Amino acid sequence: MKKNLLAAVALSAALLPLAASAQNLAVVNGKPVPKARAELLLAQVTKTGQQQRTPELETQVKDEVVLREIFIQEAEKRGVPASADYKAQMELARQSILIRELFADYAKKNPVSDAEAQAEYDKFKAQNSGKEFRARHILVEKEDDAKALIAQIKAGAKFEELATKNSKDPGSAANGGDLDWANGNSYVKEFTEALALLQKGEMTQTPVKSQFGFHIIKLEDSREAQFPAFDDVKPQIVKRLEQQKLGSYQQELKSKAKTDYKFAGTAPN
Repeated sequence: MKKNLLAAVALSAALLPLAASAQNLAVVNGKPVPKARAELLLAQVTKTGQQQRTPELETQVKDEVVLREIFIQEAEKRGVPASADYKAQMELARQSILIRELFADYAKKNPVSDAEAQAEYDKFKAQNSGKEFRARHILVEKEDDAKALIAQIKAGAKFEELATKNSKDPGSAANGGDLDWANGNSYVKEFTEALALLQKGEMTQTPVKSQFGFHIIKLEDSREAQFPAFDDVKPQIVKRLEQQKLGSYQQELKSKAKTDYKFAGTAPN
């Protein structure tokens, strides 16, 4: 009985180093590097989903963790942790981590619901309902220049070629004045009103004045507004709503704080 007990104790003692070794990734200058450290870094690297956990990534992380231990030991040997600069940097890092975790906690506890995302989608769809137009235009500074170009087009000149040579709109001139499909609400009022009076293939017969200059507008086609399906744009909607919620939360904390500091842009009392 006693011999069996002693044997068990001896075996247990022999296994202790093996158990401890199983928990460690490596030993650097006599100091164990726990596997948990690699797991923590790996979780951080894959947290955003931009990187997937693979054997190659695991190897890279293990290398990084052991290298960090080597460098950390040297830094400690040289007394870096006692330096004023190190302490200042650590304080800044502490603040950044605290703030990041605060906002992460808020986002976790205040997720965007499907109903909120659907409501935002419906609102956007309502604001952009109606007709979409595919138009071309030539933008010039002077009314007489616009009239001269209209005369050239009526005489047989190609709208697209004149737009490329003469239009002051850098976004469309290179494409022959093509503005692609857009809702009428996306243009200035004068442009939209003139566009709505045109039939497919028609051009404005007189220059259209706006804050940008004088336009010659040609309607290529029109259609009822097209919208992507809710499920196709839901991730973007959720992301935008999350940012809005976080911005509101930050503003709420700022407005509730009792401080004599005046932020830039704050009106004096």
